[in-house]
Amino acid sequence: MTALPLAVLAVAATVLAVPAPVSGHPSGDPQTVSIARDDQRPEVVRVRWRVGGPDDLTLLGVSLGLLPSDRVLLDGAVDYRATDPAVLASSELFSAYLLRQITVADGTRACPGAVAESKALARVGATVDYTCPGPVHTVTVAVRMLTDLDPAYRAAATGPDGQRAVYGAGEDSHDWILDGTPAVVSTRRGSGAAVPPGIGVTALVGGALVVAAGVLLVSRRRRRMRAVASRP
Repeated sequence: MTALPLAVLAVAATVLAVPAPVSGHPSGDPQTVSIARDDQRPEVVRVRWRVGGPDDLTLLGVSLGLLPSDRVLLDGAVDYRATDPAVLASSELFSAYLLRQITVADGTRACPGAVAESKALARVGATVDYTCPGPVHTVTVAVRMLTDLDPAYRAAATGPDGQRAVYGAGEDSHDWILDGTPAVVSTRRGSGAAVPPGIGVTALVGGALVVAAGVLLVSRRRRRMRAVASRP
């Protein structure tokens, strides 16, 4: 049996492994985050967050004590109701959670945030304006939304000029260039995984699956050919 390259095995294992959710559906549609500088106020960074699935809002509401605990069933299923997003959006506990789980820093200086009123949290999401000490060019944005509930949650983020990144547990911080053409951003431990401009997260994962599957098929075909050739 020919040993597969370790790098290919690592990619296949990472992509094919699906963590078992505790509740909600952290392995379903990812959360989305957009990062931009306010054109009228160059010191303001605007971050918009939207949940992947509306029942994840119910799970968060239970965690924050805004919804009764029996809304999460014993088997992990979530009893979502259409009024749940409004309950969260009107709560200061939810605003405090947003500001705690999403942070923006201009170098070593933290930028305080203000949560905008949201009347359609499940559909439109929540917007937070972070005011930095002066005009911003490059900022570090950390996103830890829902990963305190289950580390399997992910957030697909976009920024100016086609910049992209994927946030997750252990990869919760990423640098964003807010003006000009984005430079090549190297990833580091604890940083959001950078995705080349123009490549969607779904396409990136799908491509890895195709590569891994192709290598496995070629390896199996070679083994069958060797077995046939060795027969008397």
